[in-house]
Amino acid sequence: MTDTTAAVLERQLLLQFGDRLRRLRKARKLGTVQMAQQVGISRTTLAAVEAGDPGPSLGTYLRVMSALGVSGELALLAGDALQAAPAESAAARSRRARPIVQVSITADAARHDAQDLQSLALHEEAVRLLREQPELVDQAQATLERWLGGRVSSTTSLWQEWRGILERRSWRRVLGRTRRAQELRQASPLITVLPAKVRERILADISQLKKGVMLGAISKPD
Repeated sequence: MTDTTAAVLERQLLLQFGDRLRRLRKARKLGTVQMAQQVGISRTTLAAVEAGDPGPSLGTYLRVMSALGVSGELALLAGDALQAAPAESAAARSRRARPIVQVSITADAARHDAQDLQSLALHEEAVRLLREQPELVDQAQATLERWLGGRVSSTTSLWQEWRGILERRSWRRVLGRTRRAQELRQASPLITVLPAKVRERILADISQLKKGVMLGAISKPD
């Protein structure tokens, strides 16, 4: 599994996790204000958690899980259950297959999940590359100015906003799941800095996610 493939899978898993927390809150008929107060966080932070944003800390995610009554699911990870059996133990020598926990990761094309994830994955990879090679920002800025030098279009205001984003390196503004972030990504010059092979790999990963990916080989203890 390549680094970009792993990043796409991890991102979609986090998006699914946030969506599950949102559905659990609604199933308990809790509004965002009530839920945020119960957890002790702001509504903005709660929105980020339910959007599967990697920004909030792990502790914040755990507090939301606890408030929704699903923190017990962490016992398998926090306890000794996932420790490997001692090398010379009977468990280690056993050839009997263990039960497998499989996690399905999929992007629903009907709900535009795949398109949103593709946009996020491309931009997260572009931002990672820009942080490693800051000189590429000049390339993105040159592309943007070339676009702005053409005729006025419906995306002109978005391109003008991109000027400030590139100047200030305000990457967080385009890596969220807000409507504005999605609109900015649709008019983005960042994708132009990505090597063709990287773009192709991410598109192939998203195509695979549309079919569904099963993460297996996570065994429960006997």
